[in-house]
Amino acid sequence: MCLGNICRSPAAEGIMKHIVETNGMSHAIEVDSAGLGPWHVGELPDKRMRAHGQRHGYDFNSRARLFHPDDFDRFDLIIPMDDENASTLRSMARSPYDLKKIVLMATFLRHHPMHHTVPDPYYGTDHSFELVIQLLEDACQGLYQDMMEKR
Repeated sequence: MCLGNICRSPAAEGIMKHIVETNGMSHAIEVDSAGLGPWHVGELPDKRMRAHGQRHGYDFNSRARLFHPDDFDRFDLIIPMDDENASTLRSMARSPYDLKKIVLMATFLRHHPMHHTVPDPYYGTDHSFELVIQLLEDACQGLYQDMMEKR
């Protein structure tokens, strides 16, 4: 979950889908992304993020959509990229049960302990986009391992 659903969250979706498919778990795990702002609904991810993803072997091709409170019913976890998005999601939660589903992506980092959020690369450089992909590869692998341990 990120603000516009064109950089971090579709990259996380693409990386996580790749991990899930590679491990033969597509039948059991649904992966999706959404944003909290309406500016890019229906658009592909940012072209810079798509280009960096391709360099790493990913196809970031999902269309931006808005988060809806019904997503709390649809998904076991709602994973924001930063504290601002987490705060907005908490304000949308309808119950303590919904609140428990909100877990920062950085919680699953295994090899980047100095990062407490996944920074927004939108106004950054190529390095910013590369950092986001590295963080998301780490966090998505950690998330997948966590899910498998809890099965």
